[in-house]
Amino acid sequence: MATISDAIKTLEELMIVLDHAYWESNSIGQKDRIYDLISALNKELSELAKLSIQDHGLDYESVTGEFRIARAKLSNLRKTLDDSILRSATANALENNISLTVALSEH
Repeated sequence: MATISDAIKTLEELMIVLDHAYWESNSIGQKDRIYDLISALNKELSELAKLSIQDHGLDYESVTGEFRIARAKLSNLRKTLDDSILRSATANALENNISLTVALSEH
């Protein structure tokens, strides 16, 4: 099971890659989809930041409803990466980071 510390690191890395994907997107629809995911991640990270440092070793469970919904959207994005993300480096980074993020909640 992932710890809260692991989750924070993973979610922060995903945020960076989603930011790249947002700026590389060439359609408003794709930007909206990515922005929705970024917003959900921001909310989750904001809630995790409220925890004390002593809690960072505890098992991670998603805190916000937005992030629980976003996990399904992340899985859908992963299925359409070839069509929706133009740069190979960004698509590969997203694939890896989405897999790590989805794995956080599977244990």
